[in-house]
Amino acid sequence: MDHESTPGTEPGTGSHDAHGTGAETAHGAAEGHDASGAAGVSLAAGGFVLDRIDAPAATGERGTLSFRVLDGAGSPVTAFEESHDKQLHLIVVRADGSGFRHVHPALDAATGVWSVPWTWDAAGTYRVFADIAPTGSAPVTLSRTVDVAGAYTPVPTAPRATTTVDGFEVSVDGDLVAGGASALTVEIRRGGEPVTALEPYLGAFGHLVALREGDLAYLHVHAEGPDPVPGETSGPTIAFAAHAPTAGRYLLYLDFQVDGVVRTATFVLDAAPAAH
Repeated sequence: MDHESTPGTEPGTGSHDAHGTGAETAHGAAEGHDASGAAGVSLAAGGFVLDRIDAPAATGERGTLSFRVLDGAGSPVTAFEESHDKQLHLIVVRADGSGFRHVHPALDAATGVWSVPWTWDAAGTYRVFADIAPTGSAPVTLSRTVDVAGAYTPVPTAPRATTTVDGFEVSVDGDLVAGGASALTVEIRRGGEPVTALEPYLGAFGHLVALREGDLAYLHVHAEGPDPVPGETSGPTIAFAAHAPTAGRYLLYLDFQVDGVVRTATFVLDAAPAAH
């Protein structure tokens, strides 16, 4: 089963088709920053906006990251449908692609406030994505930025199709081609041996997020194939179908679960221009 949110060719535009129905997607946020550390008003998508984000203002401060989703009338949204086992998927990543986190905040249904314990590990400007399906509406992905005080040292990127995380060797095979679907296959090994104990996570054996370097346009892809059933395991490969809207560099983050622990493998792939 393939679920994706395809970024548009221009920052701040796009569509979301994670459930087989179209919906607008906001990839950018208006400029601006107030003393609390929350960025300016996010772009609207499907009539919804991501309200101001309250979070620790600097690195090392322990606190809570919280926000609301507002409807077109400016009222908090308090009812959401589950998508991939969760009502909201929160993706946070720094502007240079580092510091990726995928978490699931808790909702106070009385106030519409989502919250999750939070500490910033490094300074910089971060993009926050909220992937949601408000009850009675098409799914949308909302976004805005947060500035974190402190010395900022950007992390350079280079193409990387293999990585190691917690002793797992993870590789991705396949080429991204702009303007069309690209088949990507991830293989996971440990100690050189194929891993066949991949466990279901968020309704699939792997969860892939891709961001276009620079504007961080958001592409959300899930594994192909039938949904896993409880207790089922798989591996060592996971197949994905990704759609890169433009040529350029893409940052890929794969979440996979083994022995009840979720790990994230990071890749960098360049999408070639489409052949004419």
